Amino acid sequence: MFRFANIEYLWLLLLIPVCVIAYVLLIRYKQRRLREFGDPVLLAELMPNVSSLRPHIKFGITMLALALLIFAVSRPQYGQKEHTVKRQGIEVMIALDISNSMLAEDVAPNRLDRAKQMLSKMIDNMTEDKVGLVVFAGEAYTQLPITCDYVSAKMFLNTITPELIKTQGTAIGDAINTSIRSFGSEQSEASRAIILLTDGENHEDDAEAAAKKALEMGIKTFVVGIGKTEGSPIPLPGTGAFRKDREGNVVVSRLNQDMCRQIAKAGNGMYVHCDNTNTAMRALQKELETMATSEIETQVFQDYNEQYQTFALLALLLLAGEFFIFSRKNKFLTRLDIFKEKNV
Repeated sequence: MFRFANIEYLWLLLLIPVCVIAYVLLIRYKQRRLREFGDPVLLAELMPNVSSLRPHIKFGITMLALALLIFAVSRPQYGQKEHTVKRQGIEVMIALDISNSMLAEDVAPNRLDRAKQMLSKMIDNMTEDKVGLVVFAGEAYTQLPITCDYVSAKMFLNTITPELIKTQGTAIGDAINTSIRSFGSEQSEASRAIILLTDGENHEDDAEAAAKKALEMGIKTFVVGIGKTEGSPIPLPGTGAFRKDREGNVVVSRLNQDMCRQIAKAGNGMYVHCDNTNTAMRALQKELETMATSEIETQVFQDYNEQYQTFALLALLLLAGEFFIFSRKNKFLTRLDIFKEKNV
């Protein structure tokens, strides 16, 4: 596959037709001035060393060299081969609650941002594992299929907001089932785990049954509870006000630790409480490290091969050749006639 890494520099090719137009206008201006000075035929005999062709050749070579230099700075690339890399690790699907209750500020800066900070640090510590991302509120969907591309994982993580899902609620069971499907249909010898980050306010489905189903498939479910049991109001972004119920009372969202513990128990995992420290992350990582690792095959795309050197070298050779082409005829070579008979 061929491409230009800096394709925007190709706009510089528009300079070439501009230079050609300017050159043609200059030639016509010079010819007009010569006609004003005298008869062109007579002037040509008075200037035998002036070449009408060589300046055009030099200009053409210069324009071609300029085009090649523009191609060089545009970084032409060719390649991108796919190859398989084998890693030793586990497979982890992260299920992140993005319901409106995750905007509560009982942990700084709020529950959702604190969860994203924790996950970002966990991804930074990954080296050989696969990771995927599921987001959920009233429904769940896969934000990032399972991958070893940690850069993409952090990029998707940073873009997550409650606006990604219009249906509000907290469908934890759906999130676990979606995570199960996100592992793919292929069997893997690597240990698999689901990390569920939520405030535990499940109002939609049977999360414990989903965790048991995951366990039957060899997938453990770990739960990270975010928030405080005493609760906190849910701010309305950009207003300074708080969400209210139909009766006009301020809605207070509370961490349901009992629900979180039950889900973790059903999934043979561990429950940890996330606060403003890194205690939960360290405890969770320590537990994940005890899981058996296995060889994981991953398709990786090899970088493109740079081809700008070829264009730059050709441009340099053309400029060198243009330098040795004189605008005027060579007086010595004009007089040289190797086929002239010598007088004996």
